[in-house]
Amino acid sequence: MSVKIERISSDVGRELASIMLLEAKDETLKHVTITGCEVTSDLGLARVYYTYMGDEDLKDVQKNLEVASPYLRTVLASRIELRHTPELRFIFDDSIEYGQNIERILNEIRDEEKE
Repeated sequence: MSVKIERISSDVGRELASIMLLEAKDETLKHVTITGCEVTSDLGLARVYYTYMGDEDLKDVQKNLEVASPYLRTVLASRIELRHTPELRFIFDDSIEYGQNIERILNEIRDEEKE
């Protein structure tokens, strides 16, 4: 991936996080954390990885993100100077959950060894 695409990916992720936290009317979006963003080399698509630390079901969160996507893209276009603002695809990032599960298992093993 080129340095330019990496910079654009970083900018898109940072701006989306700011928009969702400060400007979104949907309270669900305020509890979404952007963990990464990958923009394709043609700038047509941005895969936005996220986690959610709230009470709602993940399916509902995903649906809310899909509904909010056109709004987020419009606001993003006004903040980032690109000829074409990429389409936003939101993907749940389960790596944090996976890491916590591994840590829990390791702690259980450690506790069993102490006994």
